[in-house]
Amino acid sequence: MPKTDAGKWSIKCIIVFFALFAISQILVALGEREGDTFFANPLLAIIIILTGTSGALAFFTGFFRVTKQKEHSLLVYLSISLGFFITFFILSEIIIPH
Repeated sequence: MPKTDAGKWSIKCIIVFFALFAISQILVALGEREGDTFFANPLLAIIIILTGTSGALAFFTGFFRVTKQKEHSLLVYLSISLGFFITFFILSEIIIPH
């Protein structure tokens, strides 16, 4: 288990990421769809933005705690790795949209 508060926040952020991701998938399964623009469906857009933000925060808070405060929790390392892939996906979608 993490010993620092920021390490605990990193774990909480990744849990929130998975919860919000599940909510967005449930909404899509219930019929919520995107429109021509990202904000055509404001509810889905806000949930997706919060999902990505919590994943990126998990990466940054975990990474800085490992480098600055020498946090050595396996859960924080897992949170950092998942958060890295989430942040990489977000940046790649911004830089190279499809």
